[in-house]
Amino acid sequence: MTEVVTTESPEAPDDSRDIVVRFGDMIGGAKRVATGFSVRTKILGIVVSLTVVLGLGVTLQVRSAMTSVLLTELENRGASVASDLAARSSDPILLNDAFSVYELLSDTVKNHPDAEYAFVVDPSGAVLAHTFGDEGFPVELLDPPDGTIEAGTVHRRLSADSIVVHDFEIPILGGALGVVRLGMSEDRLAGVVDRITTQMLVTTLFVALVGVAAASFLTWALTRPILDLVETTRRVGEGDLTVRAPHWANDEIGSLSLAFNQMVGDLAESQSTIAETEAARTRLLEKLITAQEEERKRIARELHDTVGQSLSSIMVGIAVMGRLSGEEAEAKGRELRSLVGETVTQVREMSRELRPSALDDLGLGAALERYAEDFASRYPGITTDVHVELSQRLPPSMETALYRIIQEAMTNAARHASPKTVSILVVQRGGSLRAIIEDDGSGFDPEAVRRNQTSVGIHAMQERTELLGGRFNVESGPDGTTVYVEVTL
Repeated sequence: MTEVVTTESPEAPDDSRDIVVRFGDMIGGAKRVATGFSVRTKILGIVVSLTVVLGLGVTLQVRSAMTSVLLTELENRGASVASDLAARSSDPILLNDAFSVYELLSDTVKNHPDAEYAFVVDPSGAVLAHTFGDEGFPVELLDPPDGTIEAGTVHRRLSADSIVVHDFEIPILGGALGVVRLGMSEDRLAGVVDRITTQMLVTTLFVALVGVAAASFLTWALTRPILDLVETTRRVGEGDLTVRAPHWANDEIGSLSLAFNQMVGDLAESQSTIAETEAARTRLLEKLITAQEEERKRIARELHDTVGQSLSSIMVGIAVMGRLSGEEAEAKGRELRSLVGETVTQVREMSRELRPSALDDLGLGAALERYAEDFASRYPGITTDVHVELSQRLPPSMETALYRIIQEAMTNAARHASPKTVSILVVQRGGSLRAIIEDDGSGFDPEAVRRNQTSVGIHAMQERTELLGGRFNVESGPDGTTVYVEVTL
């Protein structure tokens, strides 16, 4: 049997968690720095940074490319001048005319601004002529370092006292008469490169200043409408709905200002509508309370004048009948029974006006048909037509509201329009119920009624419909009036 033993190594520190935490801190710090400045400062910073970075990058690239090109041109020109000196100095050397060799070297150095020196060395290593003048010939040049050889020309790069010289060595007649050496300095080329670099830096600075000015104007043009919009928002938040944001231009911010102004206008209109609705509701409530009190007075008066008097007459008749006998008592009994029947009828009529029992017992359709019969008896010149199609009993609150709406519409038509016919249609289709009350009366102006808010009946019908979550509309003209009520079941 082999026993396997596993050992757990000690848990290494969780460096990755520290790295994540530090990275999160860095991001959080960068976010705080980025959000700690205004939009104007951010745009100016971006413009200046891009201008400086691009300017310095282009300057460095141009400087590097120009230095490379000028050095290549210096090397080619140095090799060409040295070859020309080697060819032209052969004849004076053969004639042992050292002065002519000196003049040739001096003229060459004088005519070429980059030429630093020129001298000729014979095959034995002696200097035949040079252009160093009174300073004396630097003997260290006779032992130069190795250089690159190309097409018979030896090219060396010498440095002394912060001066860089390109030394070119060309053999004269294949080296039989010695060699010509020419030194070309980089100083002038370095000066040209430095001047161009300075000009580019100055141009970069100028472009940066122009960019700052343009960015300042741009940020002003961008932030000014935004600041105005912020101020307008603050004033709107304080409740001033008359203020409007200025429309500076037909751009995205201008579109935002127009949309904001439209929103404020809609908000003001909504508040005005709410205020008008509340005022209308207050007036309606006052009128309803007044109407309720008037109805109570009417009921109390009818109870006193009809039912109360009838009951008093019955009580007196019963007392009198107790003293009668025979035919007189029988006649008095018939009179009292008739009076009791009239009283019962009056009580039932008052009960139906307050709350029709058919609405609770039989539903909306039967209650409307019963009310149409009473309506026709109350207004003999008006013909009523009721058509109800319901697939089920409605909730009691909905039946009551629809009954009162239809009752109010029919009563308004009879009182104000003098119609010949009033039609009621109640239809249930799917999940909605629609009630249409139509008459052929004289009609009225619904808009004027809504503006003046003079009709308690219309507002009551609208309030009842809105309590059911439905839609209410009235259309009226010279040929009659139609009331539409649609409720979602």
